Amino acid sequence: MKTNTIAIIGGTGKSGKYLVQQLLQKGYPISVLLRNPENFKIENPLIEIVKGDARDYNSINTLIKDCDVVISALGQPIGEASIFSDAAKNITQSMISHGIKRYIVIAGLNVDTPFDKKSIRVQQATDWMYKNYPETTADRQAEYEILTKSGLDWTLVRLPLIIQTSERFNMQTSLEDCKGENISATDLAEFLISQIEDRDYIKQSPFLYNIF
Repeated sequence: MKTNTIAIIGGTGKSGKYLVQQLLQKGYPISVLLRNPENFKIENPLIEIVKGDARDYNSINTLIKDCDVVISALGQPIGEASIFSDAAKNITQSMISHGIKRYIVIAGLNVDTPFDKKSIRVQQATDWMYKNYPETTADRQAEYEILTKSGLDWTLVRLPLIIQTSERFNMQTSLEDCKGENISATDLAEFLISQIEDRDYIKQSPFLYNIF
């Protein structure tokens, strides 16, 4: 039995469900925040379900109060106001209040950091997101800024298109540019779990991608 209890936000999304499955396979006890628990079909004694919303501080506080690590695979709810900075404020505030340090979160290619040397392709993808989804794209950047000021041991993993597959491929990371166009959801889950103990990317924002 693993000793670390992992809080999961976004555990039913296209990447989150793979993360939940692999954490359970590895024996991690997990606490999962769900807006609609009745739609969650996995039954396992290692799972604690918390009904709530990431935009509600009390929900987040209930979720993580007895956990050691927080992982967010949160996606944007369709037709709703952007969720990311509000969730980040709640998560970081609650983690600080409970003395929890390790926070791992996923985002897209469009987040910029001072260390980037984005290729033309990745910069064009970033520009496209700002043009077509200005609110959520700016809110993702605001989330990054919240992390940088939090004092937590955070890692923001930036991703290309997530492919929902159980297949594994060669993975690479870069702090400067995304050199691949896809990431397997299974590879992503494995990487996120590796970051529970790995300290190579503390307070950094690596791109993660498959190389074929």
